[in-house]
Amino acid sequence: MRYDRVRVLFTEPTFLFVFLPVLLALYFLLDLLGSRRHRNVLLALASVVFYASGGGVFTWLMLGSIGVNYAAAIAIDRARGTPAAVRLLALTVGANLLSLGIFKYAGFLTANLNAGLHALGAAELPVPAVVLPIGISFFTFHAISYVVDVYRRDAVAQKGPVEAALYLLLFPQLIAGPIVRYRDIATQLTSRVVDLDGFATGIRRFVLGLGKKMLLANIVARPADLLFALPPSELTAAHAWLAAGCYTLQIYFDFSGYSDMAIGLAHMFGFRFKENFTYPYVAQSIQEFWRRWHISLSAWFRDYLYVPLGGNRVAPRRVYLNLVTVFFLCGLWHGASWTFVVWGLYHGAFLVIERLGWSTVLSSLPRPARHVYALLVVVVGWVFFRADTLSGAAGMLRAMAGFSPALPTAYGVGWYLTPEVALAMAAGVAGSAPVWPLIAARLARPSADGPRFGPLTSVLTFAALAAVFAGCAMLIAAHTYNPFIYFRF
Repeated sequence: MRYDRVRVLFTEPTFLFVFLPVLLALYFLLDLLGSRRHRNVLLALASVVFYASGGGVFTWLMLGSIGVNYAAAIAIDRARGTPAAVRLLALTVGANLLSLGIFKYAGFLTANLNAGLHALGAAELPVPAVVLPIGISFFTFHAISYVVDVYRRDAVAQKGPVEAALYLLLFPQLIAGPIVRYRDIATQLTSRVVDLDGFATGIRRFVLGLGKKMLLANIVARPADLLFALPPSELTAAHAWLAAGCYTLQIYFDFSGYSDMAIGLAHMFGFRFKENFTYPYVAQSIQEFWRRWHISLSAWFRDYLYVPLGGNRVAPRRVYLNLVTVFFLCGLWHGASWTFVVWGLYHGAFLVIERLGWSTVLSSLPRPARHVYALLVVVVGWVFFRADTLSGAAGMLRAMAGFSPALPTAYGVGWYLTPEVALAMAAGVAGSAPVWPLIAARLARPSADGPRFGPLTSVLTFAALAAVFAGCAMLIAAHTYNPFIYFRF
């Protein structure tokens, strides 16, 4: 599988210092002139430019998908309550999944089919060299949720082509999520106001996300990538745990950082997106972890797959099967590889185990023990998620368990755990819990004489965000290591 090159990202100079300032200036100019209808046209065109800068020729695929789903939603809306609506829905969802399947899974399926043909001594099929359009999983899920919500009467089909297109290609969430439901922003597409407080909130949230990505995720990404690339024979337990720890922090601050940036950008243009991460690493069970991790994705699988399969309303055995099925597909959604499949099944298995009675046992344990359990399960799971192969994941887990005696190597743990990495990891551990919100809330708590530290909190927050942005700008200007882990999605 090959991946298309991404040129404009939230963390690129072109976006930060050219695309975004120019777009904001034009957007608010139209707002001042009273041309609110034209704001949507501007945002839609800007989103096409944003995607085309990295998506290239696949921009036509995305625009074609928008056209098909726009027309299908209107047809489904008109045929509500008739067998034709069911057929139209099945055809539209099938077309979306077919497009996703061809581009994302054709090579994976062919390679696995060839393994079976090889075992039978039959001629193998050529593996297609398919380029994966950036963000195809996200805009496919957006499209499916849109037509399904219209069919379920949770939303009315958007008749305005610009507004319908804007929902599906709005650039803040176009290539890295979160998955935004049409019904949640339908009103905002036609009527929204950007005030000073909302705009300031958007800036703060965007800078916070930028800092998560540039100052934390990217710094721990380098040792994680280097360590996961080592052969198992060179991994000591210390190497393996450092690799797993770095990746655990990288994936959280990368994912949540992009979500923060998307939410912040949406605020700047008057949109309000729901939260996507709520400190998942403080969870005390895997059930709680999935209520806190990538909430929009979890909710999508719950509402459009788990509930239609019967959800919790069926017999216990069927519930367990539904959970495993959902997480099998959740893993496959993340990438066309058996490592992602195993990661999904692994989490599905723990959710079943907790439902079988383990959650009752957990509730009797001290809070720290519950937290250690959940975190250990999650960290081990990330090894499968990050490893390129199942054998590589097995080698890393053996080293973590101390069962893989490593050969002498000149690159000890200290070579990877530089002061910069150690500082980023310490900050990441602190940032994985709601430490600053609790401190800020305590400082802003009013006393008998009125608020004592409210202004101080505001000043400290502003100074911290200014320092974060300056640090990010310097790293961006220096072209430091800046991986884009969404390329598989």
